[in-house]
Amino acid sequence: MTAIVGAVLERAGAPAPYARSTPITVSTLELDPPGPDEVLVRVVAASVCHSDLSTVDGSRPRRTPLVLGHESAGVVVSVGDRVDDLAEGDHVVLVFLPRCGECEACLAGAGHPCAPGTAANGDGRLLSGERRLHRDGQTLDHHLGVSGFATHAVVHRSSAVRIDDDVPFEVAAMLGCAVLTGGGAIVNAAAPEPTHSIAVVGLGGVGMAAVMTARALGAPRVLAVDTAPDKLALALELGATEVSTPDAAVRAGERFDIVIEAAGRARAFDTAFALTAPAGHTITVGLPDPSERSSISPLILTAEARRITGSYLGSALPSRDIPFFVGLWRRGLLPVERLISSRIPLTRINEAMDSLREGRALRQVIVLDPPTSAPVA
Repeated sequence: MTAIVGAVLERAGAPAPYARSTPITVSTLELDPPGPDEVLVRVVAASVCHSDLSTVDGSRPRRTPLVLGHESAGVVVSVGDRVDDLAEGDHVVLVFLPRCGECEACLAGAGHPCAPGTAANGDGRLLSGERRLHRDGQTLDHHLGVSGFATHAVVHRSSAVRIDDDVPFEVAAMLGCAVLTGGGAIVNAAAPEPTHSIAVVGLGGVGMAAVMTARALGAPRVLAVDTAPDKLALALELGATEVSTPDAAVRAGERFDIVIEAAGRARAFDTAFALTAPAGHTITVGLPDPSERSSISPLILTAEARRITGSYLGSALPSRDIPFFVGLWRRGLLPVERLISSRIPLTRINEAMDSLREGRALRQVIVLDPPTSAPVA
């Protein structure tokens, strides 16, 4: 058993600001060695994603206490039995949806979330069924099969994708969620033709990744839509050909072949649907509160031959798609490092959730190398 430092969500739904209510504590934990088909990783960098915030604010209910974090990258320390394609020292991106490779969904290919992996994530355990995290004799839940807000993590082999050593860990971390989700929605769910126009509604890390990927693939028009002027300005720098606020975009009346909704709000989905052209494709990747609802006309779907697709984790196959995105990054077509708003220690995790909740950050990167040295109970 290894002593580690990790960020534990003690309770969900605490009142904001979280810097005051402190629902997350940073403390010393115990981590079991990897079991069969598992890998022990020293986490070097982890970034804060809206899915983490959704767990903290309770809009995506999870059992607590759990060790947060799912967008992470690090170095393999050791491997369990039956893992013969990773070795100590390998650099890896951690991915939050493990794949068993045997269920009907896995056999159907990319775009179909693994059923056992999804069930394990929802239950706070690894794909093996085990929980490897403990504190003072209490077993803790895993967050989305990763629990990357910690100095070390044990994950299922399918949750670790090897990358070359030249990829900075800060960039690598974002490849595992923001880029896979936003960029993957473009590459996999949309699969645009060279002439297709694309709009992206919601410019968080996922939306910005979609904008960058659309331009990297050569889309002639990329409209970036958000309410925040600073995000619109950055979108122009990252490849958008035009920007707009949601209301102004709808009033303008122009419609696009492909529209990505990346805000996780019903109103954003409505905006995306309104911006979609006849015979166009609306793709939603955001994860709204379960209580949110949208209303659309079935007549429009039929009369305009529209399509609506939900895309989870960018409909990606991580072992295939992460190397593709690394290639775009290497060629300067996917400047993922531009998404970094700040670099913070793990001890500022509650403040980081406030910054994300208030829309003041795209990606805050938690730097874990060297490891956090002063656990705070």
